[in-house]
Amino acid sequence: MGAVVIAFTGDTARADDAAKFLKAMTDYTAAQKSISATFDSDIEVITPELEKIQFTSSGKLQLTRPDKLKISRTGGYADVQMVYDGKTVSIYGNNAKAYAQADLAGTIDQLVDLIQAKSGAAMPGTDLLLSHAYDELMSNVILGSHIGQGVVDGVECEHLAFRGIDSDWQIWIESGARPIPRKYVITSKTVAGAPQYTLRIKNWTTDENTDADTFVFKPPAGVTKVDLDSGAMAEFDELPPGAPSGAKK
Repeated sequence: MGAVVIAFTGDTARADDAAKFLKAMTDYTAAQKSISATFDSDIEVITPELEKIQFTSSGKLQLTRPDKLKISRTGGYADVQMVYDGKTVSIYGNNAKAYAQADLAGTIDQLVDLIQAKSGAAMPGTDLLLSHAYDELMSNVILGSHIGQGVVDGVECEHLAFRGIDSDWQIWIESGARPIPRKYVITSKTVAGAPQYTLRIKNWTTDENTDADTFVFKPPAGVTKVDLDSGAMAEFDELPPGAPSGAKK
């Protein structure tokens, strides 16, 4: 990864705070052996008529480091589940009645790289979970600032904003001794209308006793197996077929 160059404007102390708060969050998150959380996500698309349309879904995340992950997400156009047991990644679409699998003996970090390379899925928000999340988040940052405080779901947070070449992003991090991400917004600047992706994280807990069966995928009867990089992967998207590409980082 190349060197990070950050040009801050305005109050230098507040600019420095942005990096400090982000680093505290990523260090804290990476240190958690097990994480469970629920989330709501909104993705915007811009139609050829320049109308902005938003699609919403909700889901749950369960993680045990270094190599187990389960994410489920349900929306108007997708009912999808991804399970990784440290050896195999399985992605199941209930609407599509299909699943894809790939062998991958490795870590959650390697899993995210594989999914993005094989399917082209941006997977916004997964960069918050990586063991090297700070470096990944800051890799294309050219300007950052600590906006101040905000409240997300009744929780006081530090509000940070970062600018990049292709996208800008904001993050709200819980204030105090538990600096967890509460809200994450990505703005795509290369698309007319600057669509946004918004992730709200709730019910964050750490649990050292996650049942190992949580990360075992058993395909339901009567479903079809497809290649991970096949066109059928489109069925697992959170957008309806034929919709323009949404916001992504």
